[in-house]
Amino acid sequence: MAILDPVRPTILAARIISNVDQGFAKHLNLKDHQRSLALVTCDIDDALYVSLDEATKFAEVDVVYAKSFYAGSGYPSGPLSGEIIGILAGPTPAEARSGLDACIAYAEEEACFYTANEAGDLTFFPHLISSTGSYLSEAAGIPRGEPLAYLIAPPLEATLGLDAAMKAAGVEMKVFYEPPSETNFAGGLLTGTQSACRAACTAFQDTVLDVAVSPRKY
Repeated sequence: MAILDPVRPTILAARIISNVDQGFAKHLNLKDHQRSLALVTCDIDDALYVSLDEATKFAEVDVVYAKSFYAGSGYPSGPLSGEIIGILAGPTPAEARSGLDACIAYAEEEACFYTANEAGDLTFFPHLISSTGSYLSEAAGIPRGEPLAYLIAPPLEATLGLDAAMKAAGVEMKVFYEPPSETNFAGGLLTGTQSACRAACTAFQDTVLDVAVSPRKY
């Protein structure tokens, strides 16, 4: 592989529950109008998190469940598990389906990791979100529609990269995903203007690439 080759996620399974059982709905803390669910699994968790957020911008759905699996996609519980499950809830099957369509399209076309070395075993996620949906805006504690830099890498690379990103641009860290996460990565959500978030993504990427080339340069 070449450096900065995209590593695209694979959607492993996707199904619709048209009318969820009301007893089950209580355990998912669904609102009264949320009767239909869209379930999706993927082999890259952060790609799906941003794609679930994208779904909230294109359909009347909310992300009611999204969890990464321990140890990542290398140790799945089954061939369709991947490293994350997400659930969207909406008032009708049509809305749930529209949300799922938007989620899958974004995952397959926009939400990818990149390689930081030629072996392809060091990957990172310097993802710019120009306008957040309801899911990530709530996670970051910012108004819906604000820009966000969603930055993920292995633990040391992420820690250095976040520091560089915050020094390079007028951004504020709203969430720090400290290591170890379920998948043993680390990262953060940074907010600011769109140009500042883009500069933060660039600084994060440059730092990860520098560590990949010279891991013991200090």
